[in-house]
Amino acid sequence: MMVVMKIKPNHPGARRATRSRKEATHDRIVEVAARAIRRSGYAGTGVADIMKEAGLTHGGFYAHFDSREMLLAEAADSAGAEAVSLSADIAAAAAPGQSLQAVMQAYLSQQHLEDVENGCPVAALGSEMHRQAPEVRHAATRHIKAMIDMVARQLPDWGTPGAHEQAMFMVTSMVGTMMMARAVDDPRLSAALREAALKHFSEAGK
Repeated sequence: MMVVMKIKPNHPGARRATRSRKEATHDRIVEVAARAIRRSGYAGTGVADIMKEAGLTHGGFYAHFDSREMLLAEAADSAGAEAVSLSADIAAAAAPGQSLQAVMQAYLSQQHLEDVENGCPVAALGSEMHRQAPEVRHAATRHIKAMIDMVARQLPDWGTPGAHEQAMFMVTSMVGTMMMARAVDDPRLSAALREAALKHFSEAGK
């Protein structure tokens, strides 16, 4: 006779399985939302659309989040962490002395220009951030600081006030350039804007 072991609802194994499924679902919703805000903006991202894209019912939303703002904050946090991590990986894989150029070339690339929903959330959402809830802005701010710190670490005088100031200028220049390159409807101008920024900083980090 085959014996099938059934885990009772209050058994620790059942609680672990339930929690694991819930966490996986929660993460899926955040992942979908992180792409959606970059693709459609904060104002254009609705809970119903996110849940549908995640393959879930609208009614299940409040089992994971107390409000739309809480979801947006987690989505902003996830998107920001992903962008900083990707840039750090690019810097780590670059040849000695070329890490900063590698980061800038990737950031200002045609691929990043076109792949809005998987790219830098600041370049995608910067003009909307000042109108968001405090928790959303706080998440964005934390990762902007992390990006600046990551860039500063690639500079030869890392650890000095000058390096941090230079990194702030470089990050704002990269973000601003990408926002403008996406805003224009002239592909040649879009490319020229990105090429000009790369040329201006070609000696940085050497």
